[in-house]
Amino acid sequence: MNARLPWLTQQISNETNIQHDLNIMKRFCKFILVVVCCCCPNSSKGQNADWPIYLGGKERNLYSPLEQINLENVRQLEVAWTYESGNEAEYQANNLIVNGVLFTPTAKRKVVALDAATGMELWQWDPANEHTGAGSPRQRGLVYWANESGGESRIFTGVNGYLFAIDPATGQTIRGFGDNGSINLDSGLNTPGVIYRDSLIVGGLGGKGAVRAFDVRTGQQRWIFHLIPRPGQVGYETWPENAYETATGVMPWCGQALDEERGIVYVATKTAEPDFYGGERHGSNLFANCILALNAETGERIWHFQIVHHDLLDKDLPCAPILLTVNHDGKRIDAVAQGTKHGLLFVFDRVSGEPLWPIEERPVPQSELVGEQAWPTQPFPTKPPPLMRQAYTPQDASDISPETHQMTLDRILAAPNFGPFPAPSLNETVMFPGFDGGMEWGGGAADPDGIYYVNVNEMPWLLQMIETQHADGSKMLPGERDYMLYCGVCHGLDLKGNLDLKFPPLYDIDKRKTRAEIEQMTREGRGRMPAYSSMPEARRTAILDYVLSKGAPQRADQSTPPAATDAKDEKPSYAFGGFRRWLDDEGYPAIKPPWGTLNAVDLNSGEIKWKVVLGEYPELTARGIPPTGTENYGGPLVTAGGLIFIGATADETFRAFDKLTGRVVWQAKLPFGGNASPSTYMVDGRQYVVISAGGGKSGRPRGGSLVAFALPR
Repeated sequence: MNARLPWLTQQISNETNIQHDLNIMKRFCKFILVVVCCCCPNSSKGQNADWPIYLGGKERNLYSPLEQINLENVRQLEVAWTYESGNEAEYQANNLIVNGVLFTPTAKRKVVALDAATGMELWQWDPANEHTGAGSPRQRGLVYWANESGGESRIFTGVNGYLFAIDPATGQTIRGFGDNGSINLDSGLNTPGVIYRDSLIVGGLGGKGAVRAFDVRTGQQRWIFHLIPRPGQVGYETWPENAYETATGVMPWCGQALDEERGIVYVATKTAEPDFYGGERHGSNLFANCILALNAETGERIWHFQIVHHDLLDKDLPCAPILLTVNHDGKRIDAVAQGTKHGLLFVFDRVSGEPLWPIEERPVPQSELVGEQAWPTQPFPTKPPPLMRQAYTPQDASDISPETHQMTLDRILAAPNFGPFPAPSLNETVMFPGFDGGMEWGGGAADPDGIYYVNVNEMPWLLQMIETQHADGSKMLPGERDYMLYCGVCHGLDLKGNLDLKFPPLYDIDKRKTRAEIEQMTREGRGRMPAYSSMPEARRTAILDYVLSKGAPQRADQSTPPAATDAKDEKPSYAFGGFRRWLDDEGYPAIKPPWGTLNAVDLNSGEIKWKVVLGEYPELTARGIPPTGTENYGGPLVTAGGLIFIGATADETFRAFDKLTGRVVWQAKLPFGGNASPSTYMVDGRQYVVISAGGGKSGRPRGGSLVAFALPR
């Protein structure tokens, strides 16, 4: 604090305007209050209620016991304050509130502290001032830790593969943590970890799959669980021999839940890579696409269940597990629920790992790609029923106009859908459920009654594989072929990127980055790009050579470093043709509505209570078409006031629903899409609901606003 005093004194002495002096004194008083509050967690009680943990609690249930805002008065909600972050990107943060201070990670990985009652900025931490440089978008939350006595506290944030510790009172980097304030995760981090005692448990994005625990004070690693098993470990035989040395993927990017009393952490994991071709990773590939229960003290496996075997369709588990308690067969059961991209909900006894309802292994289509060994069956829960359609038939052709109906009907007949697990093929197929859900990273919410609330996408995409050889039949050399396998899925087979999904082009990357910078990015990961630190150096170099050659076709008669090729390069292989939403000529989803829904599932009985449309295109409503729902990203918040709050939709609207019926009881326009999960809290007896509004999804405008709502004073 003393370091700030000379600055404040100088500011006051330099001001000639009395009003400016008063404003600076107000900021100084507020700064003193923040220091006191952040160092003394128990100093503010009674009429204050915090939201100090990502998604509302370590159970990840997005539930609040606050009920000042309720069914009777929700229509009176008004904007209490707004804050502009200045970063126009996908602002997806679920914000933390501790003792009247709101902490938000902006879309550019800055961390900002605000007065939670007014939105006034208190301090800002900028990674541009650190060794990592400025951060990349899509950070969904922070971790706050304080010891029991209140003498220590810190905030953890991830930037460019590093984990930083920040003083929540001052916004300064805590230099005693790790190496001068940070530790190298060798992995991206877009979703925060979870605190168990004085350990921070994190997953990551990219690199060799692992879950790790670090000392919150020193940054020293306490344990690691390898998600690609080593010799002698459970699951080793589900991969090719010694796969752990080179395999990538599996990282648990979507977050973890914690049963603190039992000391069990629940982890949801990603697909093994490449996501769409498994010819070099035969087997079921544990612990990819799994929910795992680990001992939070030691990292030892307690139980696991693989929700997708040998995934070929990018069906990584998209959201953190949710812990809740239900009445099942006359017993109170502590359960864990896991949502999926294909709209299925798996529910387990969180201690034993036994499913609450039987799970059946059902046959799925098999791949005809040379070298592929698709798994013959996939798990399907018998309850709850699917939360979305599981197949796209001619009866699902769009009906928003006669022209659209015929166009979609023709396409579905020419490129039929084969259910949620079509076999990747050289022939185009409608992929439905789509690549972005079903459920997505926003996840669900759960209340103490055992009711699970979740938003779902019903969007068709297109699936097609391509051969990694040239049209004249000549083989691609490894740099080009491996670019197709590992990079083309996002950055385009032609290196031109995917503007709809905000993946940048690479054909001109040499104008923006040096070769050394690109090499570092590929090793460590950046933003949505995973780290490829375990990829052999020769293979990574060959890919980079290809990219920097502007994608010039490579022929086998060109000189190639011997180390870049091996026996595996002689096998036939394939690459994914790219992410493509299937839209009609007007740009709407090419399927009969609904395109997005909000669902309530009674996990006591395993039945769906209600399903309602989520989102609206006003221009379609004006044409006499009933609300269709929209593609949606971001989760719901459920409160003891009987309400579900959710943004998520492509119509820049924030809504409140009656949690008993699904009826909309209030809505307000946002400056940009609220593609984030809301938080709620109370300061000085006034309850607020706050949501990050950055848009950018579904082709919508981008911004960087934070909007808080409250009842009139």
